[in-house]
Amino acid sequence: MTSTEQQNKDMLGRFESETATRQEGPEGALRSIAERLDALSRLTTDHLIDINSTKKSMSASISEESHIEYLHGLDAISSAIDDALTGAQQEILTAQPDGPRPGQVLDNALESVRPHIEAGVTMRTLYQHTTRFDEATKNYVRTVTDYGVKVRTLAEFFDRLIIIDDSVAFISANESRTVGLAIREPAIVRFLKDTFERSWDRAKSFPFVPLHAAKAADDVIPSLRESISRLLIGGYSDKLIARRLGISERSLQGHIAAMKQQLGANTRLQLGYLLGRDETTLVL
Repeated sequence: MTSTEQQNKDMLGRFESETATRQEGPEGALRSIAERLDALSRLTTDHLIDINSTKKSMSASISEESHIEYLHGLDAISSAIDDALTGAQQEILTAQPDGPRPGQVLDNALESVRPHIEAGVTMRTLYQHTTRFDEATKNYVRTVTDYGVKVRTLAEFFDRLIIIDDSVAFISANESRTVGLAIREPAIVRFLKDTFERSWDRAKSFPFVPLHAAKAADDVIPSLRESISRLLIGGYSDKLIARRLGISERSLQGHIAAMKQQLGANTRLQLGYLLGRDETTLVL
């Protein structure tokens, strides 16, 4: 009980005590009622003031602790990321799914991070395996690795993610990636970084020397087809499988045709049965 509440309670008690000792009569009764109503009015007013003060305090606290911000539009997303990069001092983590990225996009990305990696900020990047076949990506990787940036690839992983100094994370908020989230809530940032680290541990280093396409295929196709097998068994559509693996639907069809031939399957249905039966233990 607050001091104000205690004072009001004492006031009511005093009036009740005084009323009990007065001589009963119309005037005394009316006076007693008026005094008690006045005390109740003040008690109610004090409570309303306390409630309003509490609401304002809670509202300010929530506002100060609102650590998730929606970013609408690609320009707003890029601007927020650039602002966060300006203060980077320790580490930049990026995960870029969907396979190869356009050369101009990679050039812009390089210009965004160059000042920071030149200044000694560490950087790690995850791509999908299919980027190993892309000349623009290979050129980008050669350039950034000269600054100490580490790059690895996986067959598939989570959606686009950027984490800066373990303090802010950027993720997509819709499928088209035209809305983003800037997250500064420590617990969520920590969770997202752990997700990144688990994928990083499973990933393979991007080759630091130029590779012919045939050699790159030998390195990544077994892992790629293992993922295709698992997703086919899971009932995913070709469109979704292609997107998750960062390849075109046409390329996916080529892989599926090769897998059918390898297993001796004549139809997609038979392929799914054989893959499910063998639980994708096929050596591709």
